[in-house]
Amino acid sequence: MTTALLKNCSLSQYEDLAEIWIVDGKISRISFGDDSIDFDLVHDLDGAFISPGFIDVHNHGAVGIDVNAATADELLDVARFLAMNGVTAWMPTLVPDSDESYERAIKAIDELMMQQANLPVAQAVGVHYEGVFASETMCGALRPEFFKSGQSAVGGWQLPRLAVGVHMTTMAPEIDGGIELVERLVGDGWVVSIGHTKADAATLDAAFAAGARHLTHFFNAMTGLHHREIGVAGWGLSTAEVSFDIIADGVHVNPKMLEFACRVKGSDKVSLISDSVAPTGLGDGEFELWSETIAVVNGKTRNERGSIAGSVITMSDAVKQMRGLGFSGDEVAKMASLNPAILLGIEADRGSIDVGKRADLVASDDDRNIKMTMIGGKIVK
Repeated sequence: MTTALLKNCSLSQYEDLAEIWIVDGKISRISFGDDSIDFDLVHDLDGAFISPGFIDVHNHGAVGIDVNAATADELLDVARFLAMNGVTAWMPTLVPDSDESYERAIKAIDELMMQQANLPVAQAVGVHYEGVFASETMCGALRPEFFKSGQSAVGGWQLPRLAVGVHMTTMAPEIDGGIELVERLVGDGWVVSIGHTKADAATLDAAFAAGARHLTHFFNAMTGLHHREIGVAGWGLSTAEVSFDIIADGVHVNPKMLEFACRVKGSDKVSLISDSVAPTGLGDGEFELWSETIAVVNGKTRNERGSIAGSVITMSDAVKQMRGLGFSGDEVAKMASLNPAILLGIEADRGSIDVGKRADLVASDDDRNIKMTMIGGKIVK
Protein backbone atom coordinates (compact mmCIF):
# COMPACT_ATOMS: atom_id res chain seq x y z
CA MET A 1 0.00 0.00 0.00
CA THR A 2 1.32 3.44 -0.95
CA THR A 3 0.09 6.58 0.77
CA ALA A 4 0.35 10.31 0.14
CA LEU A 5 -0.87 13.45 1.85
CA LEU A 6 -1.57 16.78 0.19
CA LYS A 7 -1.50 19.49 2.88
CA ASN A 8 -2.88 23.03 2.90
CA CYS A 9 -5.19 22.53 -0.07
CA SER A 10 -7.78 25.16 -0.98
CA LEU A 11 -11.01 23.48 -2.09
CA SER A 12 -13.90 25.74 -2.98
CA GLN A 13 -16.46 23.70 -1.04
CA TYR A 14 -14.60 24.27 2.26
CA GLU A 15 -13.75 27.47 4.09
CA ASP A 16 -10.69 25.97 5.80
CA LEU A 17 -7.60 24.54 4.16
CA ALA A 18 -7.98 20.81 3.72
CA GLU A 19 -5.82 17.73 3.54
CA ILE A 20 -6.35 15.09 0.89
CA TRP A 21 -5.39 11.55 1.86
CA ILE A 22 -4.41 9.29 -1.01
CA VAL A 23 -4.07 5.52 -0.80
CA ASP A 24 -2.96 3.41 -3.76
CA GLY A 25 -3.69 6.19 -6.22
CA LYS A 26 -7.20 6.98 -4.99
CA ILE A 27 -8.63 9.66 -2.71
CA SER A 28 -9.34 7.98 0.63
CA ARG A 29 -10.22 10.94 2.83
CA ILE A 30 -10.55 14.73 2.94
CA SER A 31 -9.72 16.08 6.40
CA PHE A 32 -8.63 19.19 8.25
CA GLY A 33 -5.27 19.06 10.00
CA ASP A 34 -5.35 15.43 11.07
CA ASP A 35 -2.02 14.13 9.77
CA SER A 36 -1.12 11.96 12.73
CA ILE A 37 -0.36 8.88 10.64
CA ASP A 38 2.79 8.41 8.60
CA PHE A 39 2.59 8.94 4.84
CA ASP A 40 5.01 7.83 2.16
CA LEU A 41 4.77 11.30 0.61
CA VAL A 42 3.74 14.60 2.16
CA HIS A 43 3.33 17.57 -0.17
CA ASP A 44 2.57 21.04 1.22
CA LEU A 45 0.62 23.05 -1.36
CA ASP A 46 0.73 26.29 0.63
CA GLY A 47 -2.91 27.19 0.02
CA ALA A 48 -2.95 26.40 -3.70
CA PHE A 49 -6.37 25.85 -5.27
CA ILE A 50 -7.01 22.18 -6.02
CA SER A 51 -9.23 21.12 -8.89
CA PRO A 52 -9.87 17.77 -10.55
CA GLY A 53 -7.49 16.97 -13.39
CA PHE A 54 -8.50 18.32 -16.78
CA ILE A 55 -10.00 15.91 -19.33
CA ASP A 56 -9.47 16.83 -22.99
CA VAL A 57 -11.86 14.98 -25.32
CA HIS A 58 -10.51 16.63 -28.49
CA ASN A 59 -6.75 16.67 -28.97
CA HIS A 60 -4.86 16.07 -32.22
CA GLY A 61 -1.38 16.28 -30.73
CA ALA A 62 1.33 18.63 -29.48
CA VAL A 63 5.12 19.19 -29.34
CA GLY A 64 5.45 18.45 -33.05
CA ILE A 65 3.58 15.13 -32.88
CA ASP A 66 0.37 14.45 -34.83
CA VAL A 67 -1.92 11.74 -33.46
CA ASN A 68 -2.72 10.46 -36.97
CA ALA A 69 0.94 9.68 -37.66
CA ALA A 70 2.34 9.03 -34.17
CA THR A 71 3.95 5.93 -32.73
CA ALA A 72 3.08 4.81 -29.21
CA ASP A 73 6.33 6.33 -27.90
CA GLU A 74 5.49 9.65 -29.57
CA LEU A 75 2.01 9.58 -28.06
CA LEU A 76 3.68 9.14 -24.67
CA ASP A 77 5.62 12.34 -25.35
CA VAL A 78 2.32 14.12 -26.02
CA ALA A 79 0.88 12.63 -22.82
CA ARG A 80 3.84 13.96 -20.81
CA PHE A 81 3.38 17.44 -22.23
CA LEU A 82 -0.35 17.36 -21.49
CA ALA A 83 0.28 16.24 -17.92
CA MET A 84 2.61 19.20 -17.33
CA ASN A 85 -0.31 21.39 -18.40
CA GLY A 86 -2.87 19.87 -16.05
CA VAL A 87 -4.43 17.21 -18.30
CA THR A 88 -4.90 13.88 -16.54
CA ALA A 89 -7.02 12.12 -19.19
CA TRP A 90 -7.43 12.66 -22.93
CA MET A 91 -8.93 11.32 -26.12
CA PRO A 92 -6.36 11.11 -28.95
CA THR A 93 -8.30 12.58 -31.86
CA LEU A 94 -7.98 11.51 -35.49
CA VAL A 95 -8.82 13.57 -38.56
CA PRO A 96 -10.15 11.83 -41.70
CA ASP A 97 -7.45 9.63 -43.24
CA SER A 98 -6.89 6.46 -45.21
CA ASP A 99 -7.96 3.08 -43.85
CA GLU A 100 -4.29 2.11 -43.54
CA SER A 101 -3.50 5.23 -41.50
CA TYR A 102 -6.46 4.59 -39.23
CA GLU A 103 -5.35 1.00 -38.59
CA ARG A 104 -1.81 2.15 -37.78
CA ALA A 105 -3.06 4.92 -35.47
CA ILE A 106 -5.38 2.60 -33.56
CA LYS A 107 -2.53 0.14 -33.06
CA ALA A 108 -0.36 2.94 -31.66
CA ILE A 109 -3.11 4.09 -29.27
CA ASP A 110 -3.65 0.48 -28.13
CA GLU A 111 0.08 0.24 -27.38
CA LEU A 112 0.01 3.58 -25.57
CA MET A 113 -2.83 2.43 -23.35
CA MET A 114 -0.88 -0.68 -22.37
CA GLN A 115 2.26 1.34 -21.53
CA GLN A 116 0.73 4.30 -19.69
CA ALA A 117 -1.02 2.67 -16.73
CA ASN A 118 1.62 3.21 -14.05
CA LEU A 119 3.16 6.36 -15.48
CA PRO A 120 2.41 9.94 -14.35
CA VAL A 121 1.28 10.98 -17.82
CA ALA A 122 -2.10 12.06 -19.16
CA GLN A 123 -4.02 8.83 -19.54
CA ALA A 124 -5.54 8.08 -22.95
CA VAL A 125 -9.04 6.75 -22.28
CA GLY A 126 -10.16 6.08 -25.85
CA VAL A 127 -10.18 7.51 -29.36
CA HIS A 128 -12.12 10.31 -31.01
CA TYR A 129 -12.67 10.14 -34.78
CA GLU A 130 -13.42 13.65 -35.97
CA GLY A 131 -15.28 14.11 -39.18
CA VAL A 132 -14.93 11.06 -41.39
CA PHE A 133 -18.74 11.29 -41.64
CA ALA A 134 -18.82 15.06 -42.20
CA SER A 135 -20.46 17.55 -44.53
CA GLU A 136 -18.15 18.65 -47.33
CA THR A 137 -19.63 22.14 -47.10
CA MET A 138 -18.53 22.32 -43.45
CA CYS A 139 -15.18 20.58 -43.69
CA GLY A 140 -13.09 23.32 -42.05
CA ALA A 141 -9.50 22.08 -41.95
CA LEU A 142 -10.50 18.45 -42.54
CA ARG A 143 -9.67 16.66 -45.80
CA PRO A 144 -12.88 15.86 -47.69
CA GLU A 145 -11.15 13.33 -49.95
CA PHE A 146 -11.30 10.93 -47.01
CA PHE A 147 -14.95 11.55 -46.08
CA LYS A 148 -17.39 8.65 -46.18
CA SER A 149 -21.18 8.47 -46.36
CA GLY A 150 -23.33 6.98 -43.67
CA GLN A 151 -24.45 4.39 -46.19
CA SER A 152 -20.88 3.09 -46.50
CA ALA A 153 -20.87 2.30 -42.79
CA VAL A 154 -24.37 0.89 -42.81
CA GLY A 155 -23.22 -1.25 -45.73
CA GLY A 156 -20.38 -2.81 -43.76
CA TRP A 157 -17.40 -0.42 -43.57
CA GLN A 158 -16.40 0.22 -39.97
CA LEU A 159 -14.08 2.53 -38.11
CA PRO A 160 -11.26 0.52 -36.50
CA ARG A 161 -11.80 -0.03 -32.78
CA LEU A 162 -9.45 -0.11 -29.83
CA ALA A 163 -9.07 -3.24 -27.73
CA VAL A 164 -10.47 -1.27 -24.77
CA GLY A 165 -11.59 2.29 -24.17
CA VAL A 166 -14.16 4.90 -25.13
CA HIS A 167 -15.05 5.35 -28.80
CA MET A 168 -16.31 8.74 -29.92
CA THR A 169 -17.02 10.21 -33.33
CA THR A 170 -18.01 13.63 -34.62
CA MET A 171 -20.37 13.43 -37.59
CA ALA A 172 -22.91 15.34 -39.66
CA PRO A 173 -26.35 13.71 -39.36
CA GLU A 174 -27.54 15.08 -42.73
CA ILE A 175 -25.18 12.89 -44.80
CA ASP A 176 -26.69 10.00 -46.73
CA GLY A 177 -27.66 7.36 -44.16
CA GLY A 178 -26.66 9.66 -41.29
CA ILE A 179 -29.58 9.08 -38.92
CA GLU A 180 -29.38 5.33 -39.33
CA LEU A 181 -25.65 5.57 -38.63
CA VAL A 182 -26.21 7.57 -35.44
CA GLU A 183 -28.61 4.92 -34.18
CA ARG A 184 -26.23 2.12 -35.04
CA LEU A 185 -23.18 3.75 -33.44
CA VAL A 186 -25.03 4.65 -30.26
CA GLY A 187 -26.32 1.09 -30.09
CA ASP A 188 -22.72 -0.13 -30.35
CA GLY A 189 -21.68 2.05 -27.41
CA TRP A 190 -20.17 4.99 -29.28
CA VAL A 191 -20.36 8.57 -28.06
CA VAL A 192 -21.84 10.37 -31.07
CA SER A 193 -21.27 14.10 -31.32
CA ILE A 194 -22.78 16.34 -33.99
CA GLY A 195 -20.32 18.53 -35.83
CA HIS A 196 -18.98 19.71 -39.21
CA THR A 197 -22.63 20.04 -40.14
CA LYS A 198 -25.27 22.31 -41.62
CA ALA A 199 -28.19 20.08 -40.66
CA ASP A 200 -31.61 21.67 -40.33
CA ALA A 201 -33.63 21.49 -37.11
CA ALA A 202 -35.71 18.50 -38.23
CA THR A 203 -32.58 16.48 -38.99
CA LEU A 204 -31.01 17.50 -35.70
CA ASP A 205 -34.15 16.43 -33.86
CA ALA A 206 -33.97 13.07 -35.64
CA ALA A 207 -30.31 12.69 -34.66
CA PHE A 208 -31.23 13.50 -31.07
CA ALA A 209 -33.98 10.87 -31.14
CA ALA A 210 -31.41 8.38 -32.48
CA GLY A 211 -29.11 9.07 -29.53
CA ALA A 212 -26.82 12.02 -30.39
CA ARG A 213 -26.64 14.32 -27.37
CA HIS A 214 -23.55 16.47 -27.92
CA LEU A 215 -22.08 19.08 -30.29
CA THR A 216 -18.42 19.38 -31.27
CA HIS A 217 -16.46 22.69 -31.05
CA PHE A 218 -19.56 24.82 -30.70
CA PHE A 219 -20.04 27.59 -33.29
CA ASN A 220 -17.18 26.24 -35.43
CA ALA A 221 -17.94 24.22 -38.59
CA MET A 222 -21.69 24.54 -38.06
CA THR A 223 -24.41 26.99 -39.03
CA GLY A 224 -24.76 29.86 -36.58
CA LEU A 225 -27.53 31.91 -35.03
CA HIS A 226 -29.98 33.90 -37.14
CA HIS A 227 -33.29 35.42 -36.15
CA ARG A 228 -35.19 33.52 -38.88
CA GLU A 229 -33.07 30.36 -39.08
CA ILE A 230 -32.27 28.63 -35.83
CA GLY A 231 -29.11 27.00 -37.22
CA VAL A 232 -27.14 24.24 -35.52
CA ALA A 233 -25.87 26.67 -32.88
CA GLY A 234 -29.37 27.90 -32.08
CA TRP A 235 -30.63 24.34 -31.86
CA GLY A 236 -27.83 23.48 -29.46
CA LEU A 237 -28.56 26.44 -27.20
CA SER A 238 -32.31 25.87 -27.17
CA THR A 239 -32.34 22.08 -26.71
CA ALA A 240 -31.97 21.58 -22.97
CA GLU A 241 -30.71 18.00 -23.03
CA VAL A 242 -27.91 18.71 -25.51
CA SER A 243 -24.38 19.52 -24.33
CA PHE A 244 -21.52 21.00 -26.29
CA ASP A 245 -17.76 21.43 -26.16
CA ILE A 246 -16.07 24.66 -27.12
CA ILE A 247 -12.56 25.92 -27.90
CA ALA A 248 -11.83 28.64 -25.35
CA ASP A 249 -8.83 30.21 -27.07
CA GLY A 250 -10.40 33.58 -27.90
CA VAL A 251 -9.69 32.87 -31.59
CA HIS A 252 -12.20 30.22 -32.62
CA VAL A 253 -14.94 32.03 -30.71
CA ASN A 254 -14.96 35.70 -29.71
CA PRO A 255 -14.63 35.90 -25.91
CA LYS A 256 -17.94 37.77 -25.57
CA MET A 257 -19.75 35.10 -27.59
CA LEU A 258 -17.88 32.41 -25.64
CA GLU A 259 -19.17 33.83 -22.38
CA PHE A 260 -22.68 34.32 -23.79
CA ALA A 261 -23.01 30.74 -25.03
CA CYS A 262 -21.64 29.15 -21.87
CA ARG A 263 -23.84 31.26 -19.58
CA VAL A 264 -26.95 30.55 -21.66
CA LYS A 265 -26.21 26.83 -21.77
CA GLY A 266 -25.06 26.59 -18.17
CA SER A 267 -21.88 25.14 -16.73
CA ASP A 268 -23.46 21.68 -16.38
CA LYS A 269 -23.71 21.27 -20.17
CA VAL A 270 -20.40 22.70 -21.43
CA SER A 271 -17.04 20.97 -21.86
CA LEU A 272 -13.84 22.81 -22.62
CA ILE A 273 -11.54 21.35 -25.28
CA SER A 274 -8.17 22.35 -26.66
CA ASP A 275 -8.52 21.07 -30.26
CA SER A 276 -4.75 21.13 -29.99
CA VAL A 277 -2.67 20.27 -33.06
CA ALA A 278 0.94 19.16 -33.46
CA PRO A 279 2.55 22.65 -33.34
CA THR A 280 1.20 23.23 -29.81
CA GLY A 281 4.07 24.02 -27.49
CA LEU A 282 6.46 24.98 -30.30
CA GLY A 283 5.63 28.66 -30.74
CA ASP A 284 5.04 30.47 -34.03
CA GLY A 285 6.28 29.15 -37.37
CA GLU A 286 5.33 27.02 -40.35
CA PHE A 287 4.62 23.33 -39.94
CA GLU A 288 3.68 20.42 -42.19
CA LEU A 289 0.41 18.91 -41.03
CA TRP A 290 -2.24 16.81 -42.77
CA SER A 291 -0.46 17.07 -46.14
CA GLU A 292 -0.28 20.88 -46.16
CA THR A 293 1.55 23.76 -44.53
CA ILE A 294 0.08 25.19 -41.35
CA ALA A 295 1.19 28.66 -40.27
CA VAL A 296 1.09 29.66 -36.62
CA VAL A 297 1.24 33.43 -36.13
CA ASN A 298 0.69 35.02 -32.72
CA GLY A 299 -0.82 31.77 -31.48
CA LYS A 300 -3.33 31.50 -34.35
CA THR A 301 -3.30 28.65 -36.89
CA ARG A 302 -4.11 28.95 -40.57
CA ASN A 303 -3.86 26.37 -43.35
CA GLU A 304 -3.21 26.94 -47.08
CA ARG A 305 -6.96 27.16 -47.73
CA GLY A 306 -7.31 29.99 -45.27
CA SER A 307 -9.11 27.96 -42.60
CA ILE A 308 -8.26 27.86 -38.91
CA ALA A 309 -6.52 24.51 -38.43
CA GLY A 310 -7.08 23.62 -34.81
CA SER A 311 -5.58 25.48 -31.88
CA VAL A 312 -2.24 25.69 -30.12
CA ILE A 313 -3.63 26.10 -26.61
CA THR A 314 -3.63 23.71 -23.68
CA MET A 315 -6.54 22.98 -21.37
CA SER A 316 -4.77 25.15 -18.82
CA ASP A 317 -5.04 28.07 -21.25
CA ALA A 318 -8.75 27.35 -21.71
CA VAL A 319 -9.26 27.34 -17.95
CA LYS A 320 -7.48 30.70 -17.63
CA GLN A 321 -9.67 32.13 -20.39
CA MET A 322 -12.87 31.06 -18.66
CA ARG A 323 -11.76 32.30 -15.24
CA GLY A 324 -10.85 35.60 -16.88
CA LEU A 325 -14.41 35.82 -18.21
CA GLY A 326 -15.74 35.62 -14.68
CA PHE A 327 -16.71 31.96 -14.35
CA SER A 328 -16.13 30.56 -10.86
CA GLY A 329 -13.65 27.85 -9.98
CA ASP A 330 -16.50 25.38 -9.50
CA GLU A 331 -18.05 26.25 -12.87
CA VAL A 332 -14.74 25.86 -14.67
CA ALA A 333 -13.99 22.59 -12.86
CA LYS A 334 -17.23 21.21 -14.26
CA MET A 335 -16.39 22.40 -17.77
CA ALA A 336 -12.79 21.17 -17.71
CA SER A 337 -13.22 17.94 -15.77
CA LEU A 338 -16.59 16.64 -14.65
CA ASN A 339 -18.61 17.31 -17.81
CA PRO A 340 -16.03 15.69 -20.13
CA ALA A 341 -15.99 12.69 -17.79
CA ILE A 342 -19.78 12.44 -17.93
CA LEU A 343 -19.73 12.77 -21.73
CA LEU A 344 -17.32 9.85 -21.97
CA GLY A 345 -19.05 7.80 -19.27
CA ILE A 346 -15.99 7.68 -17.00
CA GLU A 347 -17.29 9.87 -14.17
CA ALA A 348 -17.37 6.95 -11.71
CA ASP A 349 -13.65 7.42 -11.03
CA ARG A 350 -12.71 10.72 -12.71
CA GLY A 351 -13.82 14.32 -13.03
CA SER A 352 -14.30 15.45 -9.42
CA ILE A 353 -12.60 15.41 -6.03
CA ASP A 354 -14.46 12.71 -4.15
CA VAL A 355 -13.49 9.87 -1.87
CA GLY A 356 -12.99 6.69 -3.89
CA LYS A 357 -12.07 8.44 -7.14
CA ARG A 358 -8.65 8.47 -8.77
CA ALA A 359 -6.22 11.01 -7.36
CA ASP A 360 -6.09 12.96 -10.62
CA LEU A 361 -5.59 16.50 -9.35
CA VAL A 362 -4.28 19.90 -10.40
CA ALA A 363 -2.97 22.60 -8.06
CA SER A 364 -2.85 26.20 -9.26
CA ASP A 365 -1.82 29.54 -7.79
CA ASP A 366 -3.79 32.78 -7.60
CA ASP A 367 -2.85 33.60 -11.21
CA ARG A 368 -4.15 30.18 -12.30
CA ASN A 369 -0.69 28.91 -13.14
CA ILE A 370 -0.22 25.20 -12.52
CA LYS A 371 1.93 24.36 -9.51
CA MET A 372 1.44 20.60 -9.54
CA THR A 373 -0.31 17.84 -11.44
CA MET A 374 -1.01 14.48 -9.83
CA ILE A 375 -2.10 11.47 -11.87
CA GLY A 376 -3.17 8.29 -10.11
CA GLY A 377 -1.53 9.54 -6.93
CA LYS A 378 1.81 10.24 -8.62
CA ILE A 379 3.31 13.71 -8.96
CA VAL A 380 4.09 14.79 -12.51
CA LYS A 381 7.66 16.09 -12.80
